[in-house]
Amino acid sequence: MKQAYVFPGQGSQFSGMAKDLYETDTAARARLEKANDILGFRITDIMFDGTDEDLRRTDVTQPAVFLHSTVLALSAIEHGIVQRPDMVAGHSLGEFSALCVAGAIDFEDALVLVSKRARAMQSCCEKTPGTMAAVIGCDPVVLEDTCRKVSAGGSGIVIPANYNNFTQTVISGTAASVQAVCEAVKGTGKVRAVVLQVGGAFHSPLMEPARIELASAIEATSFKSASCPVYQNVTALASTDPDVLKKNLLAQLTSPVRWTDSVSNMISDGAVRFTEIGPGKALRGMISKIAATLLKEVEVGGMSSLSPEQQNQ
Repeated sequence: MKQAYVFPGQGSQFSGMAKDLYETDTAARARLEKANDILGFRITDIMFDGTDEDLRRTDVTQPAVFLHSTVLALSAIEHGIVQRPDMVAGHSLGEFSALCVAGAIDFEDALVLVSKRARAMQSCCEKTPGTMAAVIGCDPVVLEDTCRKVSAGGSGIVIPANYNNFTQTVISGTAASVQAVCEAVKGTGKVRAVVLQVGGAFHSPLMEPARIELASAIEATSFKSASCPVYQNVTALASTDPDVLKKNLLAQLTSPVRWTDSVSNMISDGAVRFTEIGPGKALRGMISKIAATLLKEVEVGGMSSLSPEQQNQ
């Protein structure tokens, strides 16, 4: 029975995240204290007791979610609570956790990249405003065509950014173009569109300044062969090759997250159990819908703590 571990991205954070890990597991505490040293501030204080507003800061949110997911997964594997995965994937930011757990990037190096990514994205959002919207019930092909037409109309770029499942796609771009697409598709049957409360146009060409800023850091980071296949956002394909993993990670900031295809490919390659490791439950819902559409039976669970009674919460 092949097991796939999947890791969530930004938006899954909550106050109190990883606190039980810090209090009950020596190795986890050591990693989290190391993270405080690397980041230059006590992110653990914000993770454990910060307000929702504190945790929404991009420079906090991304490393916090990465730390919760990665430290939890590494501790669970070391203690034999879970086996090593047969395959991994992460949604957007979660890809860094996937690469780390698969041994392609060292924990410390991955955290440094996540921190630089967060700062670069925040700076880009301030200089180049944009937004995102979730579109539910629209054929992705129709949505792609609508985005192309709106982009060509002069209101600014807009593209599909997250293919979350067969019926939900998130679009990203300038506020005017995103709004135009939302209005256009709402008139095509039972389509809903909701503008998201995000700081910028993530996974779109508007993130190009952040990609350039992060590129040198990724290029300078040592990548190793992964211990299991990593299904990456940019291609939705599996790889263990360090050069391929690095290349795709370089392109991730300005490219769509092909989550539907990633999960579909994992199922085709034999995954029968998916475990979402880290905060939140969003990926579990996406995976269940993808499997149901494919008429495939898979087990979908989660782990947000080492404590057995909390592992599926």
